[in-house]
Amino acid sequence: MEGSGTWQGLILVSIVTWICLSSYLKLTQKVRSLVQPWVARQVVGGVPLILQIQKHQSGVLDAFFSGLSCVVSVPFYTAFLPLLFWSGHGRLARQMTLLIAFCDYLGNCIKDIVSAPRPSCPPVRRITATKDEEDNAMEYGLPSSHTLNTVCLSGYLLHYVLSSFEQEESCIQYYGFALACLLVSLIAFGRIYLGMHSVVDIIAGLAIGVLTLGLWLTVNEKIDDFITSKQNVSSFWTALSFLLLFAYPTPENPTPSYEYHTAFTGVALGIVTGVQQTYSQFHHEGAPRIFSPELPVTAYLGRVVMGIPTILLVKFCSKSLAKWILPTVSNTLGIPIRSTTYIPKLKLDKGYANGKNTDETKNSVGYSQKLCDFLNQDSFDIDTGIRFVQYAGLAWSVVDLVPSMFSYFNL
Repeated sequence: MEGSGTWQGLILVSIVTWICLSSYLKLTQKVRSLVQPWVARQVVGGVPLILQIQKHQSGVLDAFFSGLSCVVSVPFYTAFLPLLFWSGHGRLARQMTLLIAFCDYLGNCIKDIVSAPRPSCPPVRRITATKDEEDNAMEYGLPSSHTLNTVCLSGYLLHYVLSSFEQEESCIQYYGFALACLLVSLIAFGRIYLGMHSVVDIIAGLAIGVLTLGLWLTVNEKIDDFITSKQNVSSFWTALSFLLLFAYPTPENPTPSYEYHTAFTGVALGIVTGVQQTYSQFHHEGAPRIFSPELPVTAYLGRVVMGIPTILLVKFCSKSLAKWILPTVSNTLGIPIRSTTYIPKLKLDKGYANGKNTDETKNSVGYSQKLCDFLNQDSFDIDTGIRFVQYAGLAWSVVDLVPSMFSYFNL
């Protein structure tokens, strides 16, 4: 790919320019002031339809839609993707990983820009299917992330399956399309039934999902070719991931959306760097696949038994190292930091959290403070860096460390 350094540089410069302009012009606040009133009216106007749907409630429907909601949730994707990588379907797994990361970023950005209030409960009956939904039920809004993800992932999976057939039969295409539409319809209806989204959220999720899927199908081949090439992949993706942590709108009220974005951005970085380094060994198209003579079910189960504890251990170690290294580095560089979850000391020690506990940091904090002021922050949340490193290490172990162990033990 000739001139790859040029377009990589243009992309990074464009993102930096966007961050500076949007921060200086306060674009998030301006867009929110224009869109939020309309969305709020649509949310209120959709309450009667939600109540009409919830009149048909039953224990069976509650369990069915709650279970279906868990199947398309972020925790399910996080657990499913390692199994897909280890089954030999590396191309599908890495494409789904990047697609989830993109959908998560896009959907949460729009959601945190709008920040419209949810229908009150009561009168709307709200059923939480997971612990994350229980803690953050009032945060869900336009668009429906479940609907957006379902449209994109089911559509891409259908495309992947159909493209794997040498001769595509029309009946397979029709049945596959009907099955994908049925899944999307059930998810969309279930989100309304559970009281987690209003009608405008679902419509927005469907529309954005279709547009995102169409865009992804036009560029996924080029993205995959780039990831498996040697064109500054790791360095470019590291810089891109770091910038994306800043290229995110500030919500009107604190939400967990940025945490999901940080986690999946780290996952994408770990997957990309790991695959780029070990593509020819473990992730090429000729890699053994499950149910083949080279990878029987018994060997695959052995991979799962060995792999799951290993990636959990790497996740724990990555988090511990990040909690130790990142505050020390930040303090040395005079970067003002705080912690809301991981480091209790940074919640209480204001001097340390602001990077002013040593003479060295006092000399260098001026430049960092200027950056904080420009980005409208008094300090940086060190939890973001810890979470990012934690999930990047987890994802790297899935595609690099663990497959190396499989090779060593002939699994």
